[in-house]
Amino acid sequence: MLTRRAVCSVVAALFCAPVFAQIKVGVDLSMTGPAAAIGAASKKAVLLWPKNIAGQPIEYIILDDASDPGIAVRNARKLINEDKVDILIGPNLTSSALAMLDVVSESATPMVTLAAAASIVSPMDDKRKWVFKMPQNDSHMASILTQDMADRGIHKVAFIGFSDAYGEGWWSEFSQFAALRKLSIVDHERYARTDASVMGQVLKLMAAKPDAILIAGSGTPAVLPQRTLVERGYHGQIYQTHGIASPEFLKLGGKDVEGTLFPTGPAVVATQLPAMNPVKKVAAAFVEKYQTAYPAERSGNGITQFAADAWGAYLLMAHGITEALKTATPGSKAFRVALRDGIESTKNLAVPQGVINMTPTDHVGLDQRSRVMARIQTGQFVYASGG
Repeated sequence: MLTRRAVCSVVAALFCAPVFAQIKVGVDLSMTGPAAAIGAASKKAVLLWPKNIAGQPIEYIILDDASDPGIAVRNARKLINEDKVDILIGPNLTSSALAMLDVVSESATPMVTLAAAASIVSPMDDKRKWVFKMPQNDSHMASILTQDMADRGIHKVAFIGFSDAYGEGWWSEFSQFAALRKLSIVDHERYARTDASVMGQVLKLMAAKPDAILIAGSGTPAVLPQRTLVERGYHGQIYQTHGIASPEFLKLGGKDVEGTLFPTGPAVVATQLPAMNPVKKVAAAFVEKYQTAYPAERSGNGITQFAADAWGAYLLMAHGITEALKTATPGSKAFRVALRDGIESTKNLAVPQGVINMTPTDHVGLDQRSRVMARIQTGQFVYASGG
């Protein structure tokens, strides 16, 4: 029989014991539709996320937005209003991320997006303060890409990009850096992700006789302009953006994409990085973890920009959760606010794609350590320069 003192000790222990409240994480990905190759790579990394962070159990709720901004918004509302998530991860597409700004800001829910355009987090305002972005800004990629062009003695360049926010973002940054590097842009074309032909645009590009052409697309839809250029006999240098770094692009592109140059995050060529690269260790560790889980992808092309970004999102989220748990309980608005603040306070966090230093006005936090140049050689992504 317990004495009164023993009973009091038990009660005190119960009140002092840590509260293990489950944290809910909502994940919106493009697992079907035109961006399916991107979403599929992201999902593979998400499935490797630990089920416990800072001693707290985590529930992940993953939804497919079918590469449709409207569905992405509906998913966000469901995850926030019905599932009561503490944080959103995703989406993959810039158009979807922009469409979700109102939803996350109205509900005071932090979001770590896997979409690329700087416009998602800049200029900073009351909506964007709830959003953080894993992919490097297009400016980082455009800078190293145009420098590579200049270093190779290229003078005349042409551009063809998606007729959406991704293409617009790249055109804005590329045109500015091209002018800085004294590159002459001789033609500028657009196409839709779902187009079956770009013959008209390609004929215009070739008529301008550029030394090099940049294709600003992502995923498998970026193959179409390059294949058409090759079939029409274009012999200049073809560049792509960091949005192509996936096995699906290589498989679909085949010999038509051989020799392509493109900027990319360090994780895509992690094992080939110089020994002193500051993210080589964490990037290589992720590569090993990923390829151990998916042994069929040990070909050297199994690590994509998109999978690496998704793993980086986990590392960033984990840092924010650890900080938020010091002051608030999961499931509350106070926790969501503290989680947002914790992510914004991130300093010197190495992720597979760079080193993150967030500020109230910079919700990307990456610098020049976040990109290198690579090429496609014998059906593989190969480190070329930088880093």
